[in-house]
Formats: sequence, C-alpha cells, structure tokens
Amino acid sequence: MQVEMRRLLYIFTLCVALAVGAVSVNAFAEPRVEQVSSDETTAIGGKGTIAMVAGESDATFNIYSITGQLIKSVRVTAGTKVTIDVPKGFYIVKCSGRWSRKVVVK
Repeated sequence: MQVEMRRLLYIFTLCVALAVGAVSVNAFAEPRVEQVSSDETTAIGGKGTIAMVAGESDATFNIYSITGQLIKSVRVTAGTKVTIDVPKGFYIVKCSGRWSRKVVVK
C-alpha cells in the first residue's frame, strides 16, 4: 500500500512539473509577421523562436509541447512568415492536416 502511494505521489509530482514547464510559454505574445516569397509551407526552429511560413495558400499551424499540450495555434496567410517567441526545447508543429514535424528551439 505504501509503495503504491509513493508511486502515485511520484507520478503526480512529475505531471505537475511537466505542466508547469509547458505553461511557462507566453502563448499571448504577439507574433511577428513579414512577407516572404516561398512556395513551400514549413516551420523552422531558431534561437528562442519558431518561424512558420505559408506557401501558396493559407495555413494553420498548431504548436505542441513535447508532452502533447497545445501551446499555440497560429493562422498564417499565404506568402507570409510568422515568428513567435518560445523557450528553448523541443516542439511538435502540425500544419493543418498536411504534415507534422519536430522543431528544436535553441
């Protein structure tokens, strides 16, 4: 019984620690938008940022923490690049049902 309680407490503590780390992302920061001339839809990790480029058509990008928590959903119009600030780490970026990829932010 004590071993099970300790195991549950450990799992609970781990879940809280992961949730607190994921919540520290400022999901309400204003994204930076600029015009680009690219036909490809992509997402690129940089130094403290994730840049998302919409090619010839509008795209919706969903950014998830490595634990699967939705961090932010961003709509990018065709021919533009949107950059958002995020803490360093690993993220999963999904593009409106087209593709998903791992992005590393340093």
